[in-house]
Amino acid sequence: MKKFMDRIKKIRPTGCRLYESGLAGIEQRKRFYTIAKELFRKLIHMGTAFVPLVLYFSRSLIIFLLIAALVLYSASEFLRLSGKTVPVVSKITEAAARKRDSDKFVLGPVTLCLGVLSTVLMFDFKTASAGIFALAFGDGLASLSGKFMGQCVIPFTHGKTAAGSLACFIAIFISSYAVFGSCSLSLTVAAVGMLIELLPLRDFDNLLIPLAVSSVIRFGLFF
Repeated sequence: MKKFMDRIKKIRPTGCRLYESGLAGIEQRKRFYTIAKELFRKLIHMGTAFVPLVLYFSRSLIIFLLIAALVLYSASEFLRLSGKTVPVVSKITEAAARKRDSDKFVLGPVTLCLGVLSTVLMFDFKTASAGIFALAFGDGLASLSGKFMGQCVIPFTHGKTAAGSLACFIAIFISSYAVFGSCSLSLTVAAVGMLIELLPLRDFDNLLIPLAVSSVIRFGLFF
């Protein structure tokens, strides 16, 4: 009996180590999956930076493309929720959707299209470009920086991080300076964009950031 109990004692730690190792592996895979999903989602987000390029050549074309994307995506989401899928579009949506949106209408692409479209319709080329760049790079890099380097969480912001806010500020400052070449303007709009990104707006920051940044440039008495 004593020998049997001794064997059990020897086996148990090994089993515990294997169990803990298995749990660690599961957590690592979950983290990798979360980061990969966020990276894919934000690459789509940052793809809006190509909008000013098309806008430079044809305003009517980019308006048509944005409206078409909005209608196609909305239709595909309604079909997906009813059990039907649209090739490519539904798969991309499922791959990019957050866990909180898995069984709901994924609103992010709608607010993204509306934010960019509204900015294009309301402002001149340079002002609209700065607002769209703020959304593409500021909001996009804030999320990625928060995922990879977000150790310091800012209180009362629903999980926003200092690293994400700093990345947002720097990205908006650089992109605005590239468009206008004004340090004071770039500092101001970077601060505005960062403050909006800090708010717990969920997907509605896609709508507010480009419009707010463009409004500050247009009506902020810089020109």
